[in-house]
Amino acid sequence: MNHKTFTHLIGRLLTAALLMGAAVSFAQPVFRVTAIPDESPTELARKAAPLMKYLEAKLGTKVEFTPVTDYAAAVEALANRKVDLAWFGGFTFVQAQARSGGKAIPIVQREEDEKFRSVFITSDPAIKQLADLKGKDVSFGSQSSTSGHLMPRSFLLQAGVDPDKDFRRVAYSGAHDATIAAVAGGKVQAGALNISVWEKFVADKRVDPAKVFVFYTTPPYYDYNWTVHADMPAATREKLTQALLALNRNDPAGKEILELQRATRFVPTKADNYKGIEAAAHSAGLL
Repeated sequence: MNHKTFTHLIGRLLTAALLMGAAVSFAQPVFRVTAIPDESPTELARKAAPLMKYLEAKLGTKVEFTPVTDYAAAVEALANRKVDLAWFGGFTFVQAQARSGGKAIPIVQREEDEKFRSVFITSDPAIKQLADLKGKDVSFGSQSSTSGHLMPRSFLLQAGVDPDKDFRRVAYSGAHDATIAAVAGGKVQAGALNISVWEKFVADKRVDPAKVFVFYTTPPYYDYNWTVHADMPAATREKLTQALLALNRNDPAGKEILELQRATRFVPTKADNYKGIEAAAHSAGLL
């Protein structure tokens, strides 16, 4: 083999090696994250962006937020391992646990989720208690929502009010912000939703609490969490858990992420915390 041919061969081998290297770098696995669509898509994307950037730095891999169209799609995405990490409500976690054959593992929840609550709102001064909803048009959020449907329904039943028999009409708005809009717009006389979305709307002056107001706040229950699939490598799960637990309000980046997540901090959680939600789902005939 002459020198020219040898040089040409080495050049081709180097080019092939570089191309293979590029292919390997391009084929880097993407860490996918999703969330139940309990608010508008623009709000979910806004809340997710800084967290995705933070996790990318902590995990050393590309992290992408993958929106889904409805609650059921979020459950399916984790159960079928189309995503690595999912933000669930208590009820969607219970559904994912059932759908995956017990392979959904909740890793952290906000401190607030240990004692989460729902609120019932109205624009009608004559509505003062849950019993006053009889004969009225009332909106829940999504049918799979913990704080926008399951737990409000559970507390209604405990108060002797059966939505399917006692309400004139049961509506499902699909999301907490849509429930506020339905009550404020007079489409329904009352609605049930997540307390943190309500408080955010009041703080941002997006609703006038003199016209639309809370008339009942539920007792506390466990709610939202970040969940992974049991098939995730233990080292990755540990790294991810520690990254979320390390978020701190005293650090500017941590403060921004936690405020967008409406959290003071994340704390460890476990599947047993959601036994009450599971029982409520069974008693309401939703599971």
